[in-house]
Amino acid sequence: MTNAINQTEINNILWRACDSFRGTVSATDYKDYILIMLFVKFISDTWKDHYEQYQQQYGDDDVRIRRKLERERFVLPEKCSFDYLYARREKSASLGEDMNKALEAIELANKEKLTNVFRNVDFNSESKLGDTKKRNHILRNLLEDFADPAIELRPSRIGNLDVIGNAYEFLIGKFASNAGQKAGEFYTPPEVSLLLAKLLSPKEGERICDPACGSGSLLIKCAQQVGTRNVAISGQEAISSTWALCQMNMFLHDMTGARIEWGDTLLEPKLLENDQLMKYEVVVANPPFSLDKWGADKASTESKHFNRWHRGVPPKSKGDYAFISHMIETTTKNTGRVGVVVPHGVLFRGAAEGRIRQALIEENLLDAVIGLPPNLFFGTGIPAAILIFRRDRGERTDVLFIDASRECVEGKNQNHIREDKELKHILSVYKDRRAEDKYSHLATREELAENDYNLNIPRYVDTFEEEEEIDLDKVESEIKNTESELDGVRNQLFSILKELV
Repeated sequence: MTNAINQTEINNILWRACDSFRGTVSATDYKDYILIMLFVKFISDTWKDHYEQYQQQYGDDDVRIRRKLERERFVLPEKCSFDYLYARREKSASLGEDMNKALEAIELANKEKLTNVFRNVDFNSESKLGDTKKRNHILRNLLEDFADPAIELRPSRIGNLDVIGNAYEFLIGKFASNAGQKAGEFYTPPEVSLLLAKLLSPKEGERICDPACGSGSLLIKCAQQVGTRNVAISGQEAISSTWALCQMNMFLHDMTGARIEWGDTLLEPKLLENDQLMKYEVVVANPPFSLDKWGADKASTESKHFNRWHRGVPPKSKGDYAFISHMIETTTKNTGRVGVVVPHGVLFRGAAEGRIRQALIEENLLDAVIGLPPNLFFGTGIPAAILIFRRDRGERTDVLFIDASRECVEGKNQNHIREDKELKHILSVYKDRRAEDKYSHLATREELAENDYNLNIPRYVDTFEEEEEIDLDKVESEIKNTESELDGVRNQLFSILKELV
């Protein structure tokens, strides 16, 4: 067997493993079974790999070997490994029950890291997997799929843990493409995550936060942008099953130190320090668009330490500026940067949102407005925009507008931004703060005021293309020539028909 694991091969085998569930369980549900199984396989193979290494070192001294294993990143209790479950696949009267017990034992053995991570998934669920006979059949197939030699996830074979993290991200992306509207709850397309990460350019030693982190892909892209492990990662996620995905995603990308909290960021922020909001150099998010009932009715009882709504309380039926306000208040004083994905209504809606928008501009926080192409995000075809806020703008007061709405490759179900072309173009214009005809414009504070602080991109970037004048005489001549050619063809056809008769 080759020492190097093949990324494409493992991705394809993992995707085929989903066949055990297709037609039985919805994509939004079976993703949890597959991803948890991948996680269990990873820690099982790691445990087995390290056991064999210690065995070479300490021989048959099992007590000493077990003592060393207890210091591993994850502890694997007896009768909980993938190999044990696989060996019992034909003998077990209830595979689902065995798997639930194994997950519970793994959680208990790793309380600090894995408490509640598996609680949303029931491998013994009759409502989702059918009666005992059907469950056993589905789970037996799943175990056999993961027993494929190509999915041997030993560290000594992998070398680079990114292979496992990449496989996990690959599966999340696949599930998102099949999950429809629900995909937006847990996934940001990789090209958008990469664009945000590069726009904010996190640096070594900085702190990065995503207050609506989903499965964590955006946080991971930002951390990877730094190039070293010397970065602090934090996030919060409201949906418990998605929070669990994020926890496993961090572990599989070897980001064990990440702090991921479970709870509603707007109603109950949990990333606190001395009862105040923690501060970060980089804050990114792709929050739910125009969230209804986000908690405006509780704004008056907001803790005085948070002070998130001093520019105004966003409308109760649209939580976009609630997330924006929260993100800005969690940035460091002179170095903080914010990148947030928003629907276009955020750019021009009036009333409370208009007042908050004006305040943000007058405080000289808004740095750029970038319009994205439509159909980039799973679950919605509407175009979105990226807003960049910075506390390090100094004396600069202009705002860069970029209309990248036509910068994409059209796909059958989803459009895409290429890293070496469209994304590179956006970054180049942003970095240079460059005005390009029909693409970007540097607006002064006076221009913004004249437009009543409306940020609708067409007000600043003129993309109108004049239609080419039509030469009517030329068109008439072409029509006559075409009719003449048709007459000639008809005459030829009649001649042939006469000969045939």
